[in-house]
Amino acid sequence: MRQRRVSLFLAALGLLTLAAFASSDLELSYRLAAMACAAVAYTALAWWVRRSLRQQELLMDALADGISSLHSSDYSVSITEPKDSTLRKLVTSYNALGGRLRSQRQDLFQRELLLDTVIQASPLALILTNATGTILYANITARQLLNGGRKLEGLALSPLLASMPPSLRDALEDTRDRLFTATLHGDAEIFHVSHRQFLLNGQPHRLRLLKQLTREVSAQEVAIWKRVIRVIAHEINNSVAPIASLAQSGQRLALQPETAQLTRVFSAIEERMSHLAQFVDGYSRFAKLPKPRPGHVEWRRFLDKLQAVAPFALDGLVPGEMGWFDESQLEQVMINLLKNAAEAGSPPSSTVVAVRAARGGWTVEVRDRGSGMSADVLTNALLPFYSTKPAGSGLGLTLCREIVEAHGGTLEAGNRTDGEEGAVIRFWLPPSPATAGYGLRSSIEPASTQTP
Repeated sequence: MRQRRVSLFLAALGLLTLAAFASSDLELSYRLAAMACAAVAYTALAWWVRRSLRQQELLMDALADGISSLHSSDYSVSITEPKDSTLRKLVTSYNALGGRLRSQRQDLFQRELLLDTVIQASPLALILTNATGTILYANITARQLLNGGRKLEGLALSPLLASMPPSLRDALEDTRDRLFTATLHGDAEIFHVSHRQFLLNGQPHRLRLLKQLTREVSAQEVAIWKRVIRVIAHEINNSVAPIASLAQSGQRLALQPETAQLTRVFSAIEERMSHLAQFVDGYSRFAKLPKPRPGHVEWRRFLDKLQAVAPFALDGLVPGEMGWFDESQLEQVMINLLKNAAEAGSPPSSTVVAVRAARGGWTVEVRDRGSGMSADVLTNALLPFYSTKPAGSGLGLTLCREIVEAHGGTLEAGNRTDGEEGAVIRFWLPPSPATAGYGLRSSIEPASTQTP
C-alpha cells in the first residue's frame, strides 16, 4: 500500500516536470532532451524507492513472523541481517534474543531430563494427580506398583486402586502421612506414604510419595535386637555379680552365724533377684505372647470397665453390636495406649476413644492432645524396643501391634489432622469368623475430626 502511494506520488511529480519542460521557452531539441532525462531519472528513482520499500516490508514481515514464533515458544527462527538498513540494530537484537532463548530452553531441557532421570530411577513411587484424580505424572516405581510397569499418565487413579490391597488403597486415597502394612505377592511389605497438595497453574494438584521401608525396618530391627542383647547381658551381669559376691559373704557368715548380717545379705540377694525377674519378665511377655482367644464382647461393658482403670472421653455413640476379640489382650492394648497418652501430657478429659464399624469389623481410635510425634518418632514408633522415654522399654506400641495383628487386624500411628496438636493411634479388628468377607491385612478408616 505504501509502495503504491509513493509510486503514484513520483508519477505525478514526473508528469508535472514533463509538463513544465514541455511548456518552457527552450528549443524543441533541448526540451525533448530535458524531458527524456527527467523521464529516465524519475523512472530510476521510482524503481530504487520501490525496491527499498519492498526490502523494508519484507524485513518487517520477517520480524513479525519471528515475534509470532517467539510467542509460540519456537526460538529457531532467525533473520538475515541487511547490509544497509536502519533496521539492522533491530534485527541484530531480535537474533540475539532468539539465541539466548534457545540456549535457555536447551539448558532447561537438560535440567528437566536430568530431573526426570533421577525421578524415574528413584525407589520412591511418585504419583501426581489433578483435581479430578487423573494421573498427570508417574515414575517407573509407581507404574510397577500400580499397573504392572505400564504407562499411568491419563488414567484415573481410583479404578487402578480398586484391585490393590485395602491398606494400600486407603493410604493413597487418604490425605494423611502414615506407616502401613500391605500384602503384595504374598509378602507383607511396610510402606510410608506422604501427601502434598499445591496449586499448579491455578489448579489444585496432589503429589503422593510412597516409600517401601521393609528392608530399612528389617535392618533397624536387627540393630535393635543386637542392642537389646547387649542391654540384657549388661543387666544380668549387674545382678549376677552382686548376687555371687553376696553368696560368698553368706557362706562365710554361715560358719560364724550373725543373724542381722545374714538377714541383710539375704535381703540384698532377694532385692537383686526381684529386680532381675521384673526385667526379664518385661521382655518375656513380649516374646511369649499367647495366641488370642477371641469371643463376643459387649463394647459398652468393655469400655466402662476400661474407664474405671484409665479415664478417657468417648467420641460418638458406643456400638450396640458385639465385638469379637480376646478381652484381656485388647484391654492390655487400650491401657498401653491410654498410658502413652497420659505420659505425653494429655489430660484424661482430652484423651478420646472412638469405636466405629468399618468394613464388617471395627475401627478403634485413641486421640490425645499431647505433644504429637516427630518424623523420626513416627518412622520408628512401631519398632520393638524403640523408646523416647529415659526409662521406657520400647515394648508398648510394639506389643499393641503384635496383639492386634494376632487378631487379624492392623495398627497404625500418626499425628492428628483436625487442627489439634497430638497423636492418634488407630487399629482395625476383623469381625467374627461367622461374618464373611474380611481380610487379614485390611487397613482402617480415616480418623474422625471430632474433638471433645
